Amino acid sequence: MNTRHATPDKDAIALLPPFERLGLDRITLVNTGAQACAAHDALVAVQAWGFDTESKPTFRVGESSDGPHVLQLSTRERAWVFQLHDTECRAVAADLLARGGIAKAGFGLGDDRKRIIHKLGIEPAGILELNTIFRERGYRKDMGVKGSVAVLFNQRFQKSKKAATSNWANAQLSESQLVYAANDAYAAICVWDALQASAI
Repeated sequence: MNTRHATPDKDAIALLPPFERLGLDRITLVNTGAQACAAHDALVAVQAWGFDTESKPTFRVGESSDGPHVLQLSTRERAWVFQLHDTECRAVAADLLARGGIAKAGFGLGDDRKRIIHKLGIEPAGILELNTIFRERGYRKDMGVKGSVAVLFNQRFQKSKKAATSNWANAQLSESQLVYAANDAYAAICVWDALQASAI
């Protein structure tokens, strides 16, 4: 397709009404084997998930991260935030990501994929890079979650820079971290669903 569409800029997005995010009542923290198994059963019942990971940020030159420390998967109804320090959680997360027949949609997943291969020892299956779909439809640059939500829903997706750069390796995640992580995955599944129904 030769059509070229403009990506909305920050100022235009700032004027839009907010995207309705998942609240804590629709976010499940997964940090035990039993919780991971329950999440697994719920997730394999659907055909597509929003997908993202979080890693402890590195601030020094030469410092490497042993992330991802958190994996988030979301349906349209609920998101699960897996902490990967638990062996059983890692095993279930690996099984879910390697599972074929389920679309796993997200933004900027190249780095996530490399880290998952290194940490979990599996090749993720069914990965859908949403930026690629937008490029195929005539958008010149990476949309990211903010641009995508603006284009498809005419809404503003809020991201907390403080949460983004927080320590994702912490044993106990804060409420703001849970909301941040879950909604990155939730927005991705909303965008994927909308793209399937849209010709933009």
